[in-house]
Amino acid sequence: MRAQSSAIDQIEIAVSTPRTPEQGPPADRRSGTLQAALGVTAFSLTFPATAWGLEGFGPWSLVAVRSVLAAVIAGGCLLALRVPVPARRHWAGLAVVAAGVVLGFPLLTTLALQTSTTAHAAVVVGLLPLTTALLSALRTGARPSRMFWGAALAGAAAVIAFTVQQSGGALSSADAYLFGALLICAAGYTEGGRLARTMPGWQVIGWALVLCLPLSVPGALVALSYEPVHLSAHSVAGLLWVAAGSQFLGLVVWYRGMAAIGIPKASQLQLAQPLLTLVWSVLLLGEQLTPAAPLTAAAVLICIALTQRARG
Repeated sequence: MRAQSSAIDQIEIAVSTPRTPEQGPPADRRSGTLQAALGVTAFSLTFPATAWGLEGFGPWSLVAVRSVLAAVIAGGCLLALRVPVPARRHWAGLAVVAAGVVLGFPLLTTLALQTSTTAHAAVVVGLLPLTTALLSALRTGARPSRMFWGAALAGAAAVIAFTVQQSGGALSSADAYLFGALLICAAGYTEGGRLARTMPGWQVIGWALVLCLPLSVPGALVALSYEPVHLSAHSVAGLLWVAAGSQFLGLVVWYRGMAAIGIPKASQLQLAQPLLTLVWSVLLLGEQLTPAAPLTAAAVLICIALTQRARG
């Protein structure tokens, strides 16, 4: 009887103890990595799409309208599926996600892209994985290994060197916007990844978007009344992508991926984002790249592989 009781106690402890992402089944980790990578791919199109959107919209109009459109999509999904309102304890975290991901990062980067190229703006994304990992360690108590931190720092250094070289090494007034966007977005990613462990990732960004409607709707009306609008194929396509792709669908798979593999490891997949952005910039905006691109891409991919293999 004692042996049977001990076995039952062990089962109860195993069931009641929360499992970390690293302890999950390999299939779940692979699925999480794939979803996080899809999110990174969606985000890599954000800067080129924003540049297209700025051809027909002012910066404030573009940010406010994209938030409203994304909130309409998310709110429609929440209503159609009759998703209950989150518990009160989750609203503070959702407010951080809303401030960082829905409003802060899009606004600051859009303002920066008025005077900065997409290549220079990619510095923000190059630093974002490391910043997210740091904030995650402070917020959630995660303790990645030394190998993880070494690979993360090396990858960030490679991306920074490449993107600064692409922009000619010159700093501009847009850098204040970019570094502000870096900090506020890392906070939103960290809090969103934490919430995605207790509710589906699409609900995290969905409720954050809905939470912003009291600000985004009047903001869009005021901005559109002051900033001229010149609709074109590029501006409409850019607006639709940053609203549906970057602001909603990309964040859905991104938060699901972070919940599955952990915030630090998911954040390091973003080391590939600046390089993807530069590829889209060539294809969509006609920007020129130097021969250093493939070398940097290889170095970054090696760093990503090391961070994904690192324990802790």
